[in-house]
Parts: sequence; structure tokens; C-alpha cells
Amino acid sequence: MSLPQPKLDATAARIAALDLPAGGWSEPARRDALARVNATGLPGARDEYWKYTRPDTLNQPDAPVAVAMHADETPIFDGIDRLELVFVDGVFDAEASDSPELAGVTIEHLSTMADIHWAKDLYGKLETAGQTPVQRPLAALNTAFATEGLLINVTGAAEKPVSLVYRHVSETSDAILHHVVKVAEGAELTLLENGPAAARINKVMEVDIADGGTFHHIRAQGRDHDRRAATHIFARLGTESTFKSFTLTVNGVLTRNEVVLELTGDDAVAHVAGACMGDGNFHHDDTVFVTHDAVNCESRQVFKKVLRNGATGVFQGKILVKPGAQKTDGYQISQSLLLDGDSQFLAKPELEIYADDVACSHGSTSGAIDDEGLFYLRARGLPRGVAEDLLTIAFIAEAVQEIEDERLQEEIVSRVEGWLARRRG
Repeated sequence: MSLPQPKLDATAARIAALDLPAGGWSEPARRDALARVNATGLPGARDEYWKYTRPDTLNQPDAPVAVAMHADETPIFDGIDRLELVFVDGVFDAEASDSPELAGVTIEHLSTMADIHWAKDLYGKLETAGQTPVQRPLAALNTAFATEGLLINVTGAAEKPVSLVYRHVSETSDAILHHVVKVAEGAELTLLENGPAAARINKVMEVDIADGGTFHHIRAQGRDHDRRAATHIFARLGTESTFKSFTLTVNGVLTRNEVVLELTGDDAVAHVAGACMGDGNFHHDDTVFVTHDAVNCESRQVFKKVLRNGATGVFQGKILVKPGAQKTDGYQISQSLLLDGDSQFLAKPELEIYADDVACSHGSTSGAIDDEGLFYLRARGLPRGVAEDLLTIAFIAEAVQEIEDERLQEEIVSRVEGWLARRRG
């Protein structure tokens, strides 16, 4: 079936503005991805999984202008002993970064041109698998055209977290980043990400976790008000492996975070969580697809959104349990705290189950500040604004507690407290 002309035109214009890298071990994957983009077209407002989020500014050839904010607070995670790797407007900055040597971890750049490379078996592979049953053309566009990113091979227990810092300088920067992470059998890595990255960013991370491997991911998406972001995480889990990811998002005119997880080994555990704080011209979309294809696996989706002054939050989450995936434990919760009558939360939770011995549940709620809780705190002398902030922090606590490291939990909560204090002031 031919594509509608507007979708054809938008796709052609976006591709014409980019240069397809040639040569090297990644070329076959890039050409395959480009063919898929041309076949499906870029996302449109009539696509089922884009009906709540307008993709036009993510599709257009040039990035809309986004002014870079200059924060007066200490960058997040600065108090954590970590290996810091810096990108400025989507380009790796070696001078601002630490030396990438780390026990148990090998880190290379996507531009590595060796004909034989371990990443050849992974680059674009998990992204391609994640296109079924839902097409994700922005991710395919990324695989085709990304020239910046890291190849992280984890062969043991990393001695400290790897921290990716994304700095935004140019008001018209348009970044495409693609990271590949391979976690070997029994290996472990904590990956931190923070910063606004660019005026517009399209980012893909492919994570392959072998049997018994562990991957922790904590991300803070930066404060720039006008930035736009489309991010994708594709992860495949082996037997008795663990994947845990948490994202905090503040500000930004448009953010779309997609997570696609496939549990292929028995006794695997996958948790994905997030909290966002939105004020005014703010649209935040979490779209998650978890596939259970093994026995006795556990997945959790926990998302909390705090919205005010006309902000919009979206959650689309699905748990697919394939035949034979018995003893599946799947949990999904999405909730919003609406601080005024102008904001809105749009939710589409889904379960699709083809096994008969499972425990799967989902729930979604929207509400205002709890009047009884507010009265209790104010009766004990707290000003209204402070009391509301405490109740807001309590509201997002379930999502933040998905972070195992208590130091990182405290860091996230402190950033939320700062955001709330600035709004109260």
C-alpha cells in the first residue's frame, strides 16, 4: 500500500537534509534502516501510537530554535564517583571527558571503522526487532544516519558508573546519537545520562544483556524549556538477567521516550520507571512495550507525571505475554498529579496475554493534591506551597524507589525539590 503524499513529502525532506555514512562495519545495517524508513515513512498524526503526540517538529528537516539555559545549580550526579563522557550538541568532546579506560568495560566510538567488530552483530539488530508489531520510524532513521555514539562492551563488574553528559550550546543544534551496550554473562554496569543534549535530539540505545548480566540506567533529561527529544531504548534480556531504568524529565516543549524490552531468558527481571515535572508549554510522552517470551519473568512499569499550567502528559504502555511464557509477573501503573484544571493526562494501558498461568495488572489514575493530606500538613504550621511540594514528592516516590542506589535516589529527589522550589518562588 502506497504512503499518503504528505508522509512521503515529509520523509523525503528529512532524509534530504542528512548524509548517509558510507563504508565500515555498520553500512549494511544503515542501508537496511534507510530502506525501512522509506517503506514506512516518518510518523504521522494518524498513526495509532502517535495520536496523542504531534510528530511534525521531530520530522521537519531543521531543528526548531531552542535557547540553551544556563543553570546556577551544580550539575546532577556531580557528587557521584563516575567516569564522565561529554557530548556537546551531539558531538563527543574528548577534552571535556575523562579517559574512557575502566576496569570491566571497553568504550569505543561509533565511528570505529574496523571491518570486524563486536558491535556489527548488534548495531541496528535490536532496533529492527523492536519495529514489530509497532513501527518506530524515528528509531530506524537514527540507525541509518547516526554518526555519533558509544560502543560499550561490559565484560565484568564495572568499578564505577559510566556517565554520559549531554551539553546544549547552539540554539539550532540537531543531534542524532546511537549507543550500543553489550553486557556479558554475569557482568554489571550502571549507566547515567543527563543534560538537554541539543535543540532537538534523536537518540537510540540498544542494550543486550547476557545470562546473569545486570544493567542499571538512570537518566535526567535537562532543563532547557524549548528543547525537543525523541529517545528510544531497545533491550534484550537473557536468563536471570536484570534491566532497570529510571528517567526524570523536567521542562522541554516536547519529549517522547520509547522503551522496548524483550525478555527472552527464564527468570529475567525488567523494570522501567519515570517521573516528569511539567509546567506550561510542556508535552511529555512515555511509550513502553514489554514482551515476555520466557518462563517466570518479572516486569514493572511505574510512571508518575506532575503537570500544571496547561502541561500535557501521555502514557502508552503494553505488556505482551507470548504463548509458553508461564509464571509471568507483569505490573503497570501510570498516574498523574494535575495541579490545575488546565493540564491533561492521556493514558493507553494495554495487556495482551497468550499464557494461562500469569499475574498481570495495570492501572491508571489522574487526580489533584489530596485535600486531607494538605489539611494535615497545614494544620501543623507548614505554608501551603511547602505542603503541596511535600505531597508532590510523596506522589512520585514509587517511581523514584525503582532506583536501587540510595545515593542516586537522593540526587533525583533533591532535583525535584529544586524544581518545585523555583516554581513556588
